[in-house]
Amino acid sequence: MKNHQTRRTFIKQTAITATGAALGSRVIASPFSGSILGSNEKIRMGFIGVGNRGSQLLNLFMQNKDCEVAALCDIYEPYLTRDRGAVSPRYLETMNSQIPKMGENFPRPPKIYKDYRELLDDKDIDAVCIATPDHWHALQTVHAIEAGKDIYVEKPLTQTIYEGRKMVEAEASGKQIVAVGLNRRGSASYQRLAAEISGGKLGKVTVARAARVSNMFPNGIGKLNPETPPKDFNWDMWLGPRAYRDYQYNIAPYMFRWWQDYSSQMGNWGVHYMDVIRWMVGETAPVSISAHGGKYVLDHDGDIPDTMQVTFEFASGMIISFAIYEASSGGAIPQGEIELRGTKATVYASERGYSIVPARAGQFQRWDKLTEAEEYVQKDNLLSDGSSGGSTGALIRNFLDCVKNREAPLCTLEDGHRSTSFAHLANIALATGERLQWDADAERFVNSKAANEMLHYEYRKPWKL
Repeated sequence: MKNHQTRRTFIKQTAITATGAALGSRVIASPFSGSILGSNEKIRMGFIGVGNRGSQLLNLFMQNKDCEVAALCDIYEPYLTRDRGAVSPRYLETMNSQIPKMGENFPRPPKIYKDYRELLDDKDIDAVCIATPDHWHALQTVHAIEAGKDIYVEKPLTQTIYEGRKMVEAEASGKQIVAVGLNRRGSASYQRLAAEISGGKLGKVTVARAARVSNMFPNGIGKLNPETPPKDFNWDMWLGPRAYRDYQYNIAPYMFRWWQDYSSQMGNWGVHYMDVIRWMVGETAPVSISAHGGKYVLDHDGDIPDTMQVTFEFASGMIISFAIYEASSGGAIPQGEIELRGTKATVYASERGYSIVPARAGQFQRWDKLTEAEEYVQKDNLLSDGSSGGSTGALIRNFLDCVKNREAPLCTLEDGHRSTSFAHLANIALATGERLQWDADAERFVNSKAANEMLHYEYRKPWKL
């Protein structure tokens, strides 16, 4: 392999037509055909964002022998040099568990970039992993598509619904593999349950429930004044397309999850549950959304609700109820993380397994039971070398395989966009205080001008999508 073009052509020439094991798999169009890429041929990966989640993904990618860590990119220098000793003491004091351990043993030192655009210009990079804050995902994914890279992008996919559709349109114009890191798609337990439900095990499902519970009382992320960021932290680049504001230690690198300009807990956690529920029941989007909640308890700088209850209604005759409880504790679902209630049975499920409980006859009914009880316990998903990587590891392994065989990944960009849209719909419904009617084809609200104005925001110059 004398140059990048030869290498990229070789990888593309491994495309074959095959029937995927996952429902809805497709083959990415390619003008080439040939044999499957040899197991010794390494996919050269560039990692954009190697903080908390980025480092977790980096280490899971490294468990695959056909993956080479070719480049790292971040706006915080200690994350690039992989030197935990150089990390700001304030970061270590307030969020020690969210600061990566680093110290990885790279067989070959990766190239270092402080600007992701320079990494994308590197002709030796085959694919990228994007694990930056949410408000960066759309720009970086579209730019990576334009650069001809295959992409693994972390959830939530976007910060706005408009961004998601623009990403899907960009993908359609190219030939790149784009996988979204909604890790439950890689769960063997949920894959098994999806087949059970589609086979009618639960009957007609009319209600699904899930919740995120984390008691942050009383201080939340605290109250701080604007300050100068650490000298080796590029705050302007971190903000990117978002409006300029002065740095605060309780925004970046991790606590942005509690600031609506950069993320939300509906996006951070809700997207996981919305994705797996709509996958289980075969839904695409709701027709109606309503939400209640607010900052009821936490006296902190974060500007997202600590208590929130959302209802999504579907044309098929079903509702999803999702809640965020960050001012209390205790389990919200009797077992597992999601509950699906059907006419024949109710299922409680998680990545660890599921329990199917037969329904009991209600008033005026004479039947005993309509289905059989079932308990399923899932052992850890195993990677190709026999090591445990969980569902995320399985999703990464699937992505690397798709780079070689050009099949659609377990979680496509369209699926990632549709699932992430649930978070945006919920946040918009709460902000407007309206029961919103949603046209999923046009991706517009049919009854609220105010809600439609929240489908996107104006990027800070010079950034544009």
